Amino acid sequence: MSNSERICVGAIAGAFGVQGEVRIKSFCAEPEDIANYAPLSTEDGTRVFEITLTRPLKNGLGARIAGVATKEQADALRGTTLWADRGHLPSLPDDEFYHADLIGLQVVDTGGAKIGTVHAVHNHGAGDILEITAPSLKQALLLPFTKAIVPTVDLSAGRIVIDPPDEM
Repeated sequence: MSNSERICVGAIAGAFGVQGEVRIKSFCAEPEDIANYAPLSTEDGTRVFEITLTRPLKNGLGARIAGVATKEQADALRGTTLWADRGHLPSLPDDEFYHADLIGLQVVDTGGAKIGTVHAVHNHGAGDILEITAPSLKQALLLPFTKAIVPTVDLSAGRIVIDPPDEM
């Protein structure tokens, strides 16, 4: 199954306690919804996880994973991303997008000039940031993913239109 058919919905942040419980960082708008998108798997699909949420934690959720009974087993999963089949996820309103759908889109300015491609989408708590790369750029261009700066996202055409501030 290709990554376009699967969406990264979270990651295992490591062990919580000594009984095999893990701390999960959810990338869902409602963090607890991650449990509704089972089965969850690794990025390459080679491992499938049966996850039961146990409690809210600071910066994440506590969870039990079937077959994980020790702190060492839980720690071994640290950094593992959790992927769900796109079909298990809700449809989004017209002005919302899964990060996976934005990565790889061609970026053009309002005049149609090619700028580059979306390399990644970051969110450090204050909103989404698009990382745009191109051979002509010395370093990646980081733009807030707002309606003012990104007025058009056309998934069917595989491109986004940006209107960056004049100082950029």
